[in-house]
Amino acid sequence: MEEDIFTTRTKELSADELNKLEEQNKRLVPEFKANKLEIDAQRHWDLFYKRNETRFFKDRHWTTKEFQELLAEEYKGERRRLLEVGCGVGNLVFPLLEEQLKEQTSEHGFYFYACDFSPRAVDFVRANPLYDTNHITAFQCDITTQQVHEHIEAASLDVCTMIFVLSAIHPDKFVDVVRNLWQLLKPGGLVLFRDYGLYDMAQLRFKPGHKISENFYMRQDGTRSYYFAQEELSEIFSQNGFDVLDNNYVHRRTLNLKEGIDVPRIFLQAKFRKRSDR
Repeated sequence: MEEDIFTTRTKELSADELNKLEEQNKRLVPEFKANKLEIDAQRHWDLFYKRNETRFFKDRHWTTKEFQELLAEEYKGERRRLLEVGCGVGNLVFPLLEEQLKEQTSEHGFYFYACDFSPRAVDFVRANPLYDTNHITAFQCDITTQQVHEHIEAASLDVCTMIFVLSAIHPDKFVDVVRNLWQLLKPGGLVLFRDYGLYDMAQLRFKPGHKISENFYMRQDGTRSYYFAQEELSEIFSQNGFDVLDNNYVHRRTLNLKEGIDVPRIFLQAKFRKRSDR
């Protein structure tokens, strides 16, 4: 059983949880290692997809429930353009495309663009039986640079999705990513966002030696994850040309009493709309 609670309130930490965060500060990732993680970021994600191929992430069938803007029937007669940033192996775009094809709404649904930092992930997308350049184009790029503009025209997109993507990027580059999205979207275009929230269970579980900087951590496999505060995320977008339409913590609890499973997670879910002027 899963239960989602949406709130603007930051989780209150217990004494034990505060102690865990204090322990993390006793041994940080050394600066030379943190710099090497940044240099090798693409290699670590490529190795991740080499190990896991298409098996790690589940297809994200929940997205149309949370983001009505992804429903093709809401915009009949108009074909829109959507970019999935950090597409991985296509767990978001292919369920959406499959639904469009099944409902025969592809002509007035979305044309999909899908990009990822990992060349191997993009290869998996292109190898999917549903991949057809009449409906989708996948390409490799570093979204923190200007590479994406070689593939997509400025002010041509209706929607950008960022689902558990920004957290994998160095915090110093968050603004570069948001400014790139601003350039790609039409005025009034949307960013649909979900990512790890501050004090998520995964953040509290990190042992000393894994913390790089405030709320930014190294996993065992060399990939990294950041845990966002609500106000911080709003500022990143609002100060770079977006209106904040929605931005809430999602407290998700997965319960299985029979198996003794109780997994509390915290995510941030948000919608941002491009202003005409920054």
